[in-house]
Amino acid sequence: MLVAIAGGHGQIALRLARLLHERGDRARSLIRNPAHAGDVEAAGGEPVVCDLEQAGDDEAAEAVAGADAVVFAAGAGPGSGPERKWTMDHGGAVKLITAARAAGIDRYVMVSSRGADPDAPGGDDTFGVYLRAKGQADADLRESGLAYTIVRPGHLTDDPATGRVRVGEDTGDGQVSRDDVAAVLAAALHDPALAGVTFELVAGDTPVEQALAALRRPL
Repeated sequence: MLVAIAGGHGQIALRLARLLHERGDRARSLIRNPAHAGDVEAAGGEPVVCDLEQAGDDEAAEAVAGADAVVFAAGAGPGSGPERKWTMDHGGAVKLITAARAAGIDRYVMVSSRGADPDAPGGDDTFGVYLRAKGQADADLRESGLAYTIVRPGHLTDDPATGRVRVGEDTGDGQVSRDDVAAVLAAALHDPALAGVTFELVAGDTPVEQALAALRRPL
């Protein structure tokens, strides 16, 4: 499987590229900064310079062309203001939807957030704007006609992988390691029965494959 990962230099994306490489897949990692290419290559990914915020539709489609699936793991990141939450966390996700359609790619896995909601409260508070931007991106993906899986992790940590998680429509508050998020993404990409599923993800006691099996839809 060839997987194009938007936000390819992000912490989850680098972990995902490594897992995909280890299982014999290929990861094409979209990055904004050419200087990050070495980190991507060290993780086993193939760097492609493409800034989703600035790229035209044709450039974005070319960047993902030939992939079997796309993953949106990009984001404006901490320290960014409300405007970039909309241009990156929402706009970048929508740009990737358009690119996937143009390139004939049906499978789309979204890294969202617990609490993502187009109507999340918070006014102009940056976190409130972030949750609304992520929620609108999720809604746009669900309406896109693509075979989507939307993963909504809780608070992210750099703790080592446990391989055990809790998933569901509402997991309650919790945290989860970036390693375990990447493991869930890698598994979801290979499971067509998870298309059309949105779920929250926190640390738990159930092995990843077993936890995801409970979410599978009939094919």
